[in-house]
Amino acid sequence: MKEFIYSRNAVYETLRAKRREVFKIELADNVQIKGKLADVMTLVAQRKIQVVKAKRPQLDKIHENNQGIVAEVGQYPYADLLDILESARKKNEPPFILLLDSLNDPQNFGTLIRTAEATGVHGIVIPLAHTVEVTPSVVNASSGASEHMLIARMNLAQAIDALKDENVWVVGLDQDGETVGAATTRHLTGSTALVVGSEGEGIRQLTRAKCDIVLKLPMRGQVESLNAAVAGSVALYLAYLARQ
Repeated sequence: MKEFIYSRNAVYETLRAKRREVFKIELADNVQIKGKLADVMTLVAQRKIQVVKAKRPQLDKIHENNQGIVAEVGQYPYADLLDILESARKKNEPPFILLLDSLNDPQNFGTLIRTAEATGVHGIVIPLAHTVEVTPSVVNASSGASEHMLIARMNLAQAIDALKDENVWVVGLDQDGETVGAATTRHLTGSTALVVGSEGEGIRQLTRAKCDIVLKLPMRGQVESLNAAVAGSVALYLAYLARQ
């Protein structure tokens, strides 16, 4: 099945990652080839990909924020957990993995993928059902970071069991957990899998029970909690700093 990736950064990173088949590029007939778009066209020329000019309204039917470019591509190539662990081994690094428990918002998913890629996460695991998948909206929200990230789909409980067999410490992020501080930051060092829950429900009880520890971010303001993408991003950076 084919998909349509839109926006300049998303198309550029899709081309640069070389993980998907790209069938053709559709360009708005009035677009100026400069900046990021010029970089895109350089990669297009190198890979000898067909380029078709299209009227802007035609591209707007695919997505209104297309920025004058759409790529017709193959489906997202999901990885598996073994691929993720092997990536850590090849880099001679302790595994750093993000598990998302039933996240539903594409923007939040894209934000977390982008942060994960920036903080050196080796891969992301999402459930098989009741979750957002890697759609063109997610690719756009991640600014194309999804194309460089190994993302696996599997039963989350089985994933946690497999990670524990590899001596990976599983850390849940939830408002009912122990506050992150000097005494708990050590749990974010070494081989770590960080579990972030859904926007409304948080971590499901079955998933929570399998975590080695559940932590929460310290809060000083009046708002009860941060949303899943912000809280997860902060926790990823705390783990990134703790691992250095």
